[in-house]
Amino acid sequence: MSLKAEKIHSNYEKHLKIIDHYIGDRKDACKKLIEHLGEAYIMAPASGKSWHHNAFPGGYVDHVNRVVEFAIKQKKLFEEMGGTIDFTDEELVFSAIFHDLGKIGDGDKENYVIQTDEWRKNKLFENYTYNPDLDFMLIPDRSLFILQKFGIPVSQNEFLGIRLHDGVFDKANEAYFFSNMPTSRMKTNIVYVLHSADFLASKVEFDQWRREGGSLVPKETKPRYNQKKPIKSSKGLNNMLKNL
Repeated sequence: MSLKAEKIHSNYEKHLKIIDHYIGDRKDACKKLIEHLGEAYIMAPASGKSWHHNAFPGGYVDHVNRVVEFAIKQKKLFEEMGGTIDFTDEELVFSAIFHDLGKIGDGDKENYVIQTDEWRKNKLFENYTYNPDLDFMLIPDRSLFILQKFGIPVSQNEFLGIRLHDGVFDKANEAYFFSNMPTSRMKTNIVYVLHSADFLASKVEFDQWRREGGSLVPKETKPRYNQKKPIKSSKGLNNMLKNL
C-alpha cells in the first residue's frame, strides 16, 4: 500500500487545518515545530512493518489525522453512553496530533530509515528499520521530549494522554492501569478515549492494507548458499561417522 503525492499533500493541508481549528495559543509553536521537522514529518511512516499500519511514506500524517477524527467521535460516543468528559477538545486533539511524534525522531535524527536488507524486507515485512544512531526512547517519551525541546507546554491531561496512549499493550503503562487503590486510579478519561481512538485507527489501516493486497505470505528470496553445489564434509567428520 502507498499514497500518491496528491494524497500526501492533501493530508498535510488537512493536518494544518486541524491545528488552526483546535489549537489555541500554542498554534504557531506547533506549526514551527512541524516546519522544522519538514520533509521528515510529511513523509514519515507510521510504523516499520507493512502489516502493522501505514508503513509507507506519508503514513504518519495520514494516521494522525485519522486518530484525531476517531478521538472526536469517540469523545462524543463516550459522553452519550454516560462517560465523564473531564478534558477539553483542545487537550484531546493536541494529544492526538502529537501522540506518536517520537516516531519522527528527536528533531535532528529520524526514527525510521529504509530497510536495505532484502531478506528482512521479504521475510519479516520490514519496510523500515530503526535508526541505530538515535538514542533509544519509548515513542511516547520521545514525543514529550520533543515537545519540551521546542518549548511547547503540555497540560497534565495531555501528558497522560500522550504518555499512556498505547494502553496496556505497553508494559511500562501497567502501573497506571492496574491500581490497587481507588485513590491512585487515573483521574482523567482522556487516556481511555485517546487509546481507543489510536487502536481503532490502526485497525482500520490494517484492514485497508489487507483490502489493497497486503499479504502475510513471505516472498521468495534467493538462497544464501548454492543448493546445487554438494556440501563436502571434513575428514574429521567422516572418521567420526565411521566410528558410530
